[in-house]
Amino acid sequence: MIKILIVDDHAIVREGLSRIIGTESDMVVAGMAKDGTEVIRLMLDNEIDVVVLDISMPGKSGLDLIKDLKQVQPLVKILMLSMYPEERFAMRSIKAGASGYLTKEMAPEEIVSAVRTIYSGRKYITPALADMIAEELQNPTEKVPHELLSDREFEVLCMLAIGKPVVEIAATLSLSESTVSTYRMRILQKMNLKSNSDLIHYGIEHGLVE
Repeated sequence: MIKILIVDDHAIVREGLSRIIGTESDMVVAGMAKDGTEVIRLMLDNEIDVVVLDISMPGKSGLDLIKDLKQVQPLVKILMLSMYPEERFAMRSIKAGASGYLTKEMAPEEIVSAVRTIYSGRKYITPALADMIAEELQNPTEKVPHELLSDREFEVLCMLAIGKPVVEIAATLSLSESTVSTYRMRILQKMNLKSNSDLIHYGIEHGLVE
């Protein structure tokens, strides 16, 4: 039986995933958590095979949590689930230690298939992600500016690039407005940009904005 821990800050998403997994005879939901603190506590008390982890949560992001989860249970497999398209976070997730990456638009059967795949010890790579990996291997290039950002900075960049104001980003990530403003300042400095309009233009140019 594959013991699965669901981590998402939205109750409706947790319940939806729980229902999907609950229909499978070889899987069981061993717990659900809404943030990093809860998931660490649950993993200290329970043996978990697969963590289905939202990438964007209050406090530590899913990407930041990967290393923490691996320290608690080194053999745990992590499937990242995100509202962001693959080109934004998939490569970062795999490099950070996740075994697969899916968007929340994927069909329920694909989530089930991904869980089984990574539980078996393999990576779950979609055709789109496989193309990105192949392109990077065949045509290695110097890092573009946004690849120099931390995972949280990159997450804030993606929100700024679609025009979200600081107050909305702060509410989404459960951060203070001053913290988000500090991230914005660091992003501008690291990327040698001057304004939000520069960030929006950069996001469009590099495919970070739909």
